[in-house]
Amino acid sequence: MIEIIKVGNKRQLQQFIDFPHDLYAGDSNYVPMLYMEQEALLNPKKSPFLQHSKAAYFLAKKDGKLAGRIAAIRNNNHIAFSGRQEGFFGFFDVVDDYDVTKALFDTVADWLRSEGLTKMTGPANFSTNEVVGMLVENFDEPAFVMNPYNFRYYNDLVEQYGFRKFADLLCYEMRDENMTEEVVQFAEKLEARLAERGITIRNIDMKNYKAEIEKFLPVYNVSWTENTGFVPMTEAEIKQIGKDLKPVIDPDYILFAEKDGKVIGVSLTIPNVNEIQIKLKRGRLFPFGIVKLLLGLKKIKSIRILALGTLKEYRRLGIDVCFYVRIILTSRRKGIKRGEASWILEHNEMMNRALGHIGGKVYRRYRLYEKEL
Repeated sequence: MIEIIKVGNKRQLQQFIDFPHDLYAGDSNYVPMLYMEQEALLNPKKSPFLQHSKAAYFLAKKDGKLAGRIAAIRNNNHIAFSGRQEGFFGFFDVVDDYDVTKALFDTVADWLRSEGLTKMTGPANFSTNEVVGMLVENFDEPAFVMNPYNFRYYNDLVEQYGFRKFADLLCYEMRDENMTEEVVQFAEKLEARLAERGITIRNIDMKNYKAEIEKFLPVYNVSWTENTGFVPMTEAEIKQIGKDLKPVIDPDYILFAEKDGKVIGVSLTIPNVNEIQIKLKRGRLFPFGIVKLLLGLKKIKSIRILALGTLKEYRRLGIDVCFYVRIILTSRRKGIKRGEASWILEHNEMMNRALGHIGGKVYRRYRLYEKEL
């Protein structure tokens, strides 16, 4: 017997957050999300996303035992921005059981229809500005920070339900040895030419962190507009992300491109804290997890290039290449040999070409699915 329960109290929300820890118990590639961050994201009283949109969370039980979870999401900003009456599913985790999967998706479909929506897309937690996509390639190692991980059978289950591919999101592996000296010299000459045109690249000023984050938002919202599934971030959302990331930010990796004092490009790279987070039992920082996190920060050996973009009128000047080469050279100086640039839409020819030129190789792939309701 399968029972679907709508999350309606604190205990059920805790079960919703903790379900993956039990599902993936014993999987050496599973990285638990931090409980306090998940609770803040899902709690209507704390979540910036839920200030403008809405979501419902559901648990599935089979024969009295928890067997799955899912969220139904109405992103009002996405609907207003795209003009498409589509909803999302997210926070999807399930045992290898199609009947349970069907019950979960049927519940989400009914909820989205009741909201007047005609399509279901996902997974997204809650939007493409957060954790997004379903792993379809490279299940052999843990995901990098703020990227998902799932069992192989997830894709079979969602396709059996009738979902079809909407878009693939590519992850590039960046290794120091793959960047040639010719590329470094090319980037140095390119940056010199940019300087002649009044375009300079600098690091974030951590003494004015709040103001710097505010400069990031308009460039992000404009430069990512053409990405599939994109929705502009609100000021509250970018402030929340800035707050969450500040403890782990290395200012050497946060770059701004400026023209006459105006920010025209941004690049956000963060340490791959999943190297530490994988050791935190059930995603708890207390009582001992915070110590592991703080002590482990200096031992991290990989990075993730999380966001990189320029305003449209400056895109063909090579600013992206300068960003990437600076990041790799910074990593070389710090003894970090590996990075991930993710994610890049498969049809983003300019970014895919730029990453290929500097030795990046696609090594992991996530997928967004869609289904008409």
